[in-house]
Amino acid sequence: MDQKQIAKQMIEFNKTAFDNTFSAMIAMQDQTEKLVSGFLEKASWLPAEGKKTINDWINTYKKGREDYKASADESYKKVADYFANSQKEEAVKTGKK
Repeated sequence: MDQKQIAKQMIEFNKTAFDNTFSAMIAMQDQTEKLVSGFLEKASWLPAEGKKTINDWINTYKKGREDYKASADESYKKVADYFANSQKEEAVKTGKK
């Protein structure tokens, strides 16, 4: 098997593993958010400013999570494009299309 093909399969496996792990992390964080939101609703002793701070924190980590996922997806796309271009160049060199 061609080394480039092996590397491409390894990257695809890595992306799948990353996507599955990331989805599990999102599920865990969403569940934790529900738990914290329920706690905040019942915590009459916590001032509104404190609740706002916690909600801002939740929104910040969600945005960070989305930015990180977008960055990782972009990086995987660049690697996939590299392999696609490499295969095209190889086909041109060997005269195959």
